[in-house]
Amino acid sequence: MGKKMKESSSDSESIIREAIPDNELKSHGKKKKDKHGKKEKLQDEVVRLSAEDQNGSGRKRKKKQLGEADPEIELKSEKKKKNKKGDAKGSSENGSTGAEEEVRDGNVVVSGKGVKNPMYAPVESFEGSKLPDEVLECCKGFKKPSPIQSRAWPFLLNGRDFIGIAATGSGKTLAFGLPAIMYVLNKRNGKIPKGRSPLCLVLSPTRELAQQISDVLIDAGKASGVKSVCLYGGTSKEPQRSALKAGIDIVIGTPGRLKDLVEEGACRLSEVAFVVLDEADRMLDMGFEQEVRSILSKTCSARQMVMFSATWPLPVHLLSQEYMDPDPVKVVVGSEDLAANHDVMQIVEVLDDRARDDRLVSLLQKYHSSKSNRVLVFVLYKMEASRVEKMLHGRGWKVVSIHGDKAQHDRTKSLSLFKSGSCPLMVS
Repeated sequence: MGKKMKESSSDSESIIREAIPDNELKSHGKKKKDKHGKKEKLQDEVVRLSAEDQNGSGRKRKKKQLGEADPEIELKSEKKKKNKKGDAKGSSENGSTGAEEEVRDGNVVVSGKGVKNPMYAPVESFEGSKLPDEVLECCKGFKKPSPIQSRAWPFLLNGRDFIGIAATGSGKTLAFGLPAIMYVLNKRNGKIPKGRSPLCLVLSPTRELAQQISDVLIDAGKASGVKSVCLYGGTSKEPQRSALKAGIDIVIGTPGRLKDLVEEGACRLSEVAFVVLDEADRMLDMGFEQEVRSILSKTCSARQMVMFSATWPLPVHLLSQEYMDPDPVKVVVGSEDLAANHDVMQIVEVLDDRARDDRLVSLLQKYHSSKSNRVLVFVLYKMEASRVEKMLHGRGWKVVSIHGDKAQHDRTKSLSLFKSGSCPLMVS
């Protein structure tokens, strides 16, 4: 702290030297030695200038320190006063003090400005959401909204920027999906023109997740006429171009393919004002930060930003600070830290590399002897996925695999066989 004060004091002294002629500065220095009161006055002046200099306004203020008024600074201070009055008025109208608030409810923590306002109370039932019947059609198989849906809908439907941290399988697709559909319906106002540009964008780190989100949103938007398209690599661009040309409301895509289609002019994002980054932590882990930034720069500058993530590491936090409102709402279901799923029994075994294949086969004989239950085998590398698949084939197991080196058609086929139960053993 002392070092910082020393440095800032020397900076401000240089400002004083610029502002005051040498002969005046020398005489001031002599007076400082002679009179204790004036010494304190100069030091006070130095400290005051130092604080202003750290805020980048020291040089602008030096004229004012010498007795000249700075109209630009006065104008800015007047605007600040007006803005503060406006903020205070808006906060009181919303029933909020404008300060950061926090609500805890079991394993759910909601934080942000105004979160205690009754208008943001959690939605306890689908009927209580007051969404149109055609939008809620996709929720008929569920008894009530999941915790992340219950908390997200009031904020998202009111246009707030939102951060949701929840584990996979928590219902987050509909947590952002139904507000996206409502945004489209409100914006289109009952008109569905041909060749329309998308209004909503959902970015996903992987093809499989993008396809899964697309399936949910296509089904959810069917009754209300909201159309979605899924854009991902490893497959032909032509059907994707055709869908975009025909007119679309929501685009779901992976960063690489979407960036390609934007750059070639097939996908226009200038009207997109509702943006979702799903699994943002994985997106950055996989090295898509530059693509994400490029895509966001093509969307509407006045947009509603939504970020969902299983964890909240520093790179994701920094990205949110850059692209979101300064005061987004944050809802955490469970923990922000990476943790094992407590709903699944986890057994860890440390093995020698040469013993892994035999141990895997013995586990399959124990847990997959009927060959009717579905079993997923995860590996670290693409080449390892191919090797394990061949090894299991050679030992008489019916198995499929998915990995990045496989064509999208083969990946889709493997997933379909696994989901249907035709081949209930898959390496990924």
